[in-house]
Amino acid sequence: MRRFLPLALLAAAPLVVAVAGAWAQDAKPAEAKAAPAIALKDTEGKDHTLEQYKDKIVVLEWTEPGCPYIVRHAKAQTLKKLQADYGAKGVVVLGICTSRFTDAAAMKAFCGEHKIDYPVLMDTTGAVGRAYGASNTPHMFVVHKGKIVYAGAIDDDAKGSKKEGVVNYVRSAIDEIIAGKPVTTASTKPYG
Repeated sequence: MRRFLPLALLAAAPLVVAVAGAWAQDAKPAEAKAAPAIALKDTEGKDHTLEQYKDKIVVLEWTEPGCPYIVRHAKAQTLKKLQADYGAKGVVVLGICTSRFTDAAAMKAFCGEHKIDYPVLMDTTGAVGRAYGASNTPHMFVVHKGKIVYAGAIDDDAKGSKKEGVVNYVRSAIDEIIAGKPVTTASTKPYG
């Protein structure tokens, strides 16, 4: 048994190094990639393109009313507060619903119920979601000057159980952009 323990530890070392390296990558500024184009209608039928917001910091939230994480953040007004806090600083929040189970009327009703006042765009074909690689609801993207500078979770509190010390990755990215700094946490694993 003692003879195999050092071998087992030696075999596990590359895995530990690989995992630690992946965590370290998330903490470094990454090369931002071009944001795919967006041309969608919101729940009111109004057209929106990413190009029309080229002078803004754009926060994209992939959303779906049936997702408990979306419901939790809607009740907490997470993105509504973000829009209120940063709107005057050139930040725009756009929800995007790619779900084939939710039409514009259902999304509009959800927005009304939770007093969501930012546009939610309907990606009925799922093409925009696929272009961004959106895999969860919520899956967040921050776009600045046509580049994706952050992609991942809203925060580090997937279960919504932290009482304090929650790191809101989206707010952190916006604060760094406004301060003229590179976004240090360019990606995290989205939950939902």
